[in-house]
Amino acid sequence: MKRIFLLYIFLFISCTLSAQNKNTWVSFWNKDTTLVGFKDKNGAVKIEPKFMGMTIANKFDDIIAVSEEEENQSWKNYYLTKSGKIVGRDSLYIFDNGPDCENEGFIRFNDPKTDKMGMFNNEGEIAIPAEYNNLTKVRNGMIIVLKGAEKINDTHGGGCNHFSWSGGKEHLIDTNNKILIENFEYNDELNFYSLQKTKEPNSDPIRENFLGVDGQYYSFINYDKEFKLWLKNNLLTDLSKENLLKHSYEEVFYWKEPNGWINEQKTKFINKNYKLIKDKLLELSNPTCDYFVTTDGLNQFIYEADKYNQYFNNCNESKDWKYPMKNIIINHRDKKDSTQDHFEFLRTQNGYQLISVSIRKGKLK
Repeated sequence: MKRIFLLYIFLFISCTLSAQNKNTWVSFWNKDTTLVGFKDKNGAVKIEPKFMGMTIANKFDDIIAVSEEEENQSWKNYYLTKSGKIVGRDSLYIFDNGPDCENEGFIRFNDPKTDKMGMFNNEGEIAIPAEYNNLTKVRNGMIIVLKGAEKINDTHGGGCNHFSWSGGKEHLIDTNNKILIENFEYNDELNFYSLQKTKEPNSDPIRENFLGVDGQYYSFINYDKEFKLWLKNNLLTDLSKENLLKHSYEEVFYWKEPNGWINEQKTKFINKNYKLIKDKLLELSNPTCDYFVTTDGLNQFIYEADKYNQYFNNCNESKDWKYPMKNIIINHRDKKDSTQDHFEFLRTQNGYQLISVSIRKGKLK
């Protein structure tokens, strides 16, 4: 009985600490919307508005990048933990004019002296030293890193931070900076949350296998292979209204002139447009159909409702590494015009679901 009681106390404390750790702070503006601060879930002010510039996080879990204006009209940029610890002064990792956003409790930084990248953990400690040319966000505790490369076509001074790399070696490491797989070529179609480790290569046709330094095979689902197999076996084999509804998101967005993007409850949308959508998707089974599939993420300016929060990170960036959107683009060409139809399927916890439609040849109701 005593052991059970102690176990109960331990579980209670663990759950309490876990709940406390999930107390996400949210950003708020000052009166003239020039400075940003943070409140807890109860509305209590945790940080008075004082940030601007590179402060793009609208939620604060563990560590964020912030900017403050100083009295001499210069800026100070740094990383801030929830405990108030300041680290990485003037070491923000910037890409596409924005700083990095925390993922799984880690955030990337750039050493301005060496132009190398590393990572801070949620306590502001250096988890990955700045010894890499480039590295991805943490995905299921793993990171793809590039080392020994040369930067080319550098447009850093132009403001967009777009460049490429020549040479070097890519590896897959964990958050302890331990190499898991050597010569691991970057591939954004891999689902790192689907990892399986086996003694022999995994025979699943939608998986890709990599031999780890520990002698085991690491396999990951390839989103592109997964989607195309799903499309063939789960949707195109049954284009009934019931099956289409089953594989549609709760609401579907569609483009309609002159209104632009409109969202509608899926049953209403499918009922009104079923024949047109069915005929368009049937084209994919024709060997002469000219179509291709691309990968993207949800557009934060279209999918703004709270129901889509899970698909975006704390900086309102699409989490396309976990919830990719597959876009089927069908080309139509005639003597007068060239048009495209778009069918977008979001990968959700319930599988791929139709979430957006844009048809140029034909009229959605």
